Amino acid sequence: MSEDQAAHRRVGPRSDDLGIGAFQTAIEDAYFDRDSARGVDGSFTWFVEEVGELAKEIRQNPRDKQRLTEEMSDVLAWLTTLASLLDISMTDCARRYADGCPKCHGTPCEC
Repeated sequence: MSEDQAAHRRVGPRSDDLGIGAFQTAIEDAYFDRDSARGVDGSFTWFVEEVGELAKEIRQNPRDKQRLTEEMSDVLAWLTTLASLLDISMTDCARRYADGCPKCHGTPCEC
């Protein structure tokens, strides 16, 4: 692993970080009524489309941090929408990885 990669792995929370639970609430406040009307299947389709757009940016513009950030945030928003529609807490999802790999419990993963 390069020094640059190692530095990125160690990036910790900043004082202005928006926690995943607060992010889920913000997405629900902004979009839940519209997302509920669209339903899980329709929202899943949008999620997959956003993953495709992220894949395209990674392949074509891997150094364009602004575009990658935009596409990753869209993927995160649609994933969060799906969690909300299915009554899943994103905090619980994140907590699954809080102590390392959920399979081997290693940090770094050993499996």
